[in-house]
Amino acid sequence: AERERGITIDIALWKFETAKYYVTIIDAPGHRDFIKNMITGTSQADCAVLIVAAGTGEFEAGISKNGQTREHALLAFTLGVKQLIVGVNKMDSTEPPYSESRFEEIKKEVSSYIKKIGYNPAAVAFVPIS
Repeated sequence: AERERGITIDIALWKFETAKYYVTIIDAPGHRDFIKNMITGTSQADCAVLIVAAGTGEFEAGISKNGQTREHALLAFTLGVKQLIVGVNKMDSTEPPYSESRFEEIKKEVSSYIKKIGYNPAAVAFVPIS
C-alpha cells in the first residue's frame, strides 16, 4: 500500500554494527498525515538524513514557507538531532538529468534555511541520489 501511494506510513528499522558503531537506521514517514510517526523516529536519532526532491516544482514546494523540507529540518533540530545529511533525490528527473547546477541551487537554498534554524551548513553533507 505504501508503494502504491508513494508514501511511507510505518517506521521501519534496520540494525548493523561497524568496528566503531552500533547503527540503527530508522525509516520514518515524511508524509504530512503521519507526522507523529516521523517525530517518534526522529526523537531517537543522533543523525538525520533529510531527503529533498530535485524535480522542478517538487523542491520548490518542499522548501516553500509551509513546505515539508523546512518542517522536517526544523523538527530534527528541535528534537536534538545535531548531525544532518541531505540527500538530493530524483536527480535523474532534473533538466537536464543529473544537472550539477540544479544540485548546487538546491544545496544553496537548503543551506540558507538550515543555517537559520541552527545547523552549520559547512558540516552538512549534501549527496546527489536518485
